[in-house]
Amino acid sequence: MSDFARLHIRHLSFLGPNRPAAVVQFEPGFNVVYGASDTGKSFILDAIDYMLGGRGPLREFPEREGYDRVLLGLGSTSGESFTLQRSTGGGGFLKVEGLHDREFPQEGVSELREAHDDRKEDNLSRFLLKTIGLLNRRIRRNKANETNSLSFRNLARLAIVDEEEIIQKRSPLSDGNLVADTPNTATFKLLLTGVDDSALVAHRSLPQDQSRAGQLELLGQLITDTQAKIRNLSGPPRQLEDQDQRLEESMRNRLQALVAHENEYRDALNSRREARRKLEGANQRLTEVSVLLDRFDLLGRHYQSDVERLEGIREGGTLFSTLLDGVCPLCRAEPQHQHRSIGCEGDADQVVRAAEAELGKVALLQEDLAKTVHQLTTESRNLQRRLPKLQSDEVQLSERIREELAPNLRSTRISYSELAEKRGEVREALGLYATLKDLEDRRAILEREEAEASGGNAPDAGLPAGSLDKFATVVQRILQNWHFPNAERVHFDQKARDLVIGGKNRTSFGKGLRAITQSAFTVGLLQYCKEQATPHPGFALLDSPLLSYKEPDGDDDDLRHTDLKDRFYEYLKQLGTDQQVIIIENTDPPDSVRRMPCAQKFTGNPAEVGRAGLFPVSGSHQGGK
Repeated sequence: MSDFARLHIRHLSFLGPNRPAAVVQFEPGFNVVYGASDTGKSFILDAIDYMLGGRGPLREFPEREGYDRVLLGLGSTSGESFTLQRSTGGGGFLKVEGLHDREFPQEGVSELREAHDDRKEDNLSRFLLKTIGLLNRRIRRNKANETNSLSFRNLARLAIVDEEEIIQKRSPLSDGNLVADTPNTATFKLLLTGVDDSALVAHRSLPQDQSRAGQLELLGQLITDTQAKIRNLSGPPRQLEDQDQRLEESMRNRLQALVAHENEYRDALNSRREARRKLEGANQRLTEVSVLLDRFDLLGRHYQSDVERLEGIREGGTLFSTLLDGVCPLCRAEPQHQHRSIGCEGDADQVVRAAEAELGKVALLQEDLAKTVHQLTTESRNLQRRLPKLQSDEVQLSERIREELAPNLRSTRISYSELAEKRGEVREALGLYATLKDLEDRRAILEREEAEASGGNAPDAGLPAGSLDKFATVVQRILQNWHFPNAERVHFDQKARDLVIGGKNRTSFGKGLRAITQSAFTVGLLQYCKEQATPHPGFALLDSPLLSYKEPDGDDDDLRHTDLKDRFYEYLKQLGTDQQVIIIENTDPPDSVRRMPCAQKFTGNPAEVGRAGLFPVSGSHQGGK
């Protein structure tokens, strides 16, 4: 009976305030998640890796908005079960006993730090290693036989294979970082034999070797970080360059449209400003005319009053001249004292003549006033007729600016800004690729120096030939069971640290067959550890293992007309409940698999049978694959 336990993933849940829980359930044995691209399938693998200590934060996409916590339920073949909780933004973990997929209890909770530390018990890695019986193990770090404490991340590297790693043209024990190759190989040896490297005695390295090793380690970390950033941004360089050119052309066309909209908007503003000026001028002039007419009306009444007064004087003077002699009404002289030959200030005839002269002047003024009033009245009527048209012009221009020109300009500006932002992201990604190439070139130079200093690329020592032969036999049995072509001879090449299948190095196959053979390596390691009772995390996660059915990469890579796909699934269906394999695939599995409870279909269309992606959404779906 083995002292090593196995872990099984039981559920992955996303929780958020005022959001329905997004839960994916898994069972021991075989599981498959399938469906079209961009429905959130690969995000499951990313999230599980994240919840097993992978670096955060989780990548963003629209459906994930509003979810701030992730729950991962795990069961053990020893009978234990527990649930981990972690913020989507990264950081440490909370752990509670039992499986809780829709809420996290508030009692019985313990905290686990995210970083591995073999001197402390309060971290996730130590907890998981203790659960599977691998606590306090050490693995070889470099050729100087220096060792590191085993981290659960060393094991996850061999159990979780994403869609990029599964087609890489390198050993499954290599992640492209020379510094990590030795600990990766040491971890593989631990799983093959159950024996760690605690007994190794380190020997002193030369200063230049230490310096080179430090540089390689730093470059490896920088390359890993840059690759992670690239994964979160975009696709391969050629695709990015094409996208950059298309974006530049689109921005040029959009800029022309933006300039045209801005000119049209500016012209409309100028026209509205002119219309308002005319309207305000007309209203102001109408007010002035109204005031003048009121004043002239008052002046006309004054003129009329003067006319009436002067006519009274004239009529009175005429009557006075015809009357009999009497007391003078002006000087009060008696008739006998009146001297008609001498002028008098009250000469009635003179007064009459003066009144008539004044009446003539007033008549001229009244005539001029009448003409002016007529002109102003005509102007007022014209202004009143023009005002509705001026008001209508101003209103129409305002409505056109508000309802048509301003929205068009705003939409074009937003579209242009979005294109500029997207091009910025593309150029950032291209810059990251340039940085990555520079880092890889520098590392290649140091690796060559390392190889020359050590007398060539000697294979890592310590991989026992007997265990490798048994492992290769398990992989051969799996490949033959899958009806993989030319799988009659399989062995493990120590120098390449990879499989040789039918006399051909595994990395020499096309990417589709590399995906299948990488899957056989990962599933074979799980099966070998079960048969030999050696340690293993207990699960294997594979993203897009059947890529060749979708994208053949050469004549020897197109297996669409073989039964390998059916055989692949038939083999996994036979897995026992003491193992767990989770397949994430774009292509639909056979009908017999789709009808099984272990099969879950992801779709971007909520109307289809199956779930509309990882998150419960309505309408169109925009997720990550």
